[in-house]
Amino acid sequence: MTGYASSERESRARAALRSLGAVASSPALRRLQLAWLGSILGNWAYLVALGVYAYDQGGAAAVGLVGLIRLIPGALVSPFAAALVDRYSRVGVMVASDVVRVVLMALAALVIATDGPAPVVYALVALTTAAGTVFRPAQAALLPSLVSTPGELTASNAAASTLESVGTFLGPALGGALLAVSDPATVFAANGATFLWSALLVLGLRGREQPREAPEPPAGPAVGASSGVLAGITTIVREPALRTLVGLYAAQTLVAGALNVLVVVTSFELLGLDDAGVGLLYAAVGVGGLLGGLVALLLAARGRLARDFAIGLALFGLPLALIGGLPVSVVAVVGLAIMGIGNSIVDVNALTIMQRAVPDAVLGRVLGALNGLLLATLGLGALVAPALIALTSTEAALVVTGALLPVLVLFARPRLRALDRATGAPEATALLRRVPLLAALPEAVLERLAREAVHARFAAGTPIIREGDVGDRFYVVESGSVEIRGRRFGAGDSFGEIALLRDVPRTATAMAVTDVRALALSRDPFVAAVTGHAPSAAAADTVIAARLGSFSVGNAPL
Repeated sequence: MTGYASSERESRARAALRSLGAVASSPALRRLQLAWLGSILGNWAYLVALGVYAYDQGGAAAVGLVGLIRLIPGALVSPFAAALVDRYSRVGVMVASDVVRVVLMALAALVIATDGPAPVVYALVALTTAAGTVFRPAQAALLPSLVSTPGELTASNAAASTLESVGTFLGPALGGALLAVSDPATVFAANGATFLWSALLVLGLRGREQPREAPEPPAGPAVGASSGVLAGITTIVREPALRTLVGLYAAQTLVAGALNVLVVVTSFELLGLDDAGVGLLYAAVGVGGLLGGLVALLLAARGRLARDFAIGLALFGLPLALIGGLPVSVVAVVGLAIMGIGNSIVDVNALTIMQRAVPDAVLGRVLGALNGLLLATLGLGALVAPALIALTSTEAALVVTGALLPVLVLFARPRLRALDRATGAPEATALLRRVPLLAALPEAVLERLAREAVHARFAAGTPIIREGDVGDRFYVVESGSVEIRGRRFGAGDSFGEIALLRDVPRTATAMAVTDVRALALSRDPFVAAVTGHAPSAAAADTVIAARLGSFSVGNAPL
């Protein structure tokens, strides 16, 4: 048994490394990750400069005000701005977001350099946050169309989470180094340059998007809202499993907001550390986050995204309770590193589940609604922590805050299991991937087709399609044998695409030689998927040309 478990772990590790290798070798995915890295590094460097500038202008109160200004606009604007993600080109939305932020950062740098009024700088910071709320939802919504397997999707999310962890400790170091040799205006300008870097990289992804599928408005009074900017909110509210996922994710960011306060208080009051000690504790979270991306990728090979999400929640909460019960420096550093691992697992799995469970037509708005909610709960957590400390004690606040997530996970276990069943790749996906004209489709599109496919059975000697009939379905043989003009088609073979893609009557009769079991895809989803993806359309042309040639009499195709 031990040997089997070891072999399984090694297999998962190899699969994880292959997925990461696929992400690194894909020009499109590489561009997206490098754009994200540049933005993260610049953003964290600029936050250091912003804090220094605000403190110089108005002390600690100004720093707190700026923090509020950064969070509130994003929380309010994100669900509405994200409607742009589903309405327009996602690449275009990301580039526009970057360009607007380049201009705003340049203006803020100019105001600081000329000793302009601080409120103008704060207003520009608020506008920058608002402009940036669409970038991450657009990036996450674009990602499924750039990957070819579920492993690549998870690996891409893990890479993004890892890069974000890198940014949490390299970005502030970069900001501090720039401040040492320059001033806040220079760091603001440097942040603007990172947005320009991101825009140039993202521009290279033009033409890689899939055509947007038409939204299906729900019945009842929510139709009007769901067809517009509130579609993200109503989609979350309408789906119980999705509601559970988002609720738990929001609870995690509530704890994360409290953590920002508890780390400082714990460092000074319980551990007796100095300013450098606060940096050490934050660095422990960042290092754990780096490891967490790889751990999330290894766990993902099991295909239990929702249950792994629950593991991440527990890892993010329990160490905090342990620190409250045993406030020792070593325990705090190790505990916070484990929390960093848990944070990455939560982020990777939550985002991957959303990308696979939410229809593409509303994915951007759902992610925007999620982003707004997370920003709000992050701020709420920072307000709740001081009140909890005042009512009880620092130790009690740590224990209560840390116990919240494990308790919620216990209550949510049935819903999480149901979510795993709903978001797993349908069994039909593997069969469809073997079809040459479907093999090049992005994984998200292929899984959507698999969910829409129906099983059809035909007795031996029964015609499956008749020459001259209107084409309404595409077939993939699961078992049995089919004959078309003297050619035999067996398991994994497909037929019926010519009439659908060329919009002509059936060119030949397909007869079940034995009892046949087949997957059947209706015309509309099949045609939309194949014609909307250039490599699949080219493969379809090749298949059709070959079949028309083999089914011809003389020079006339049948």
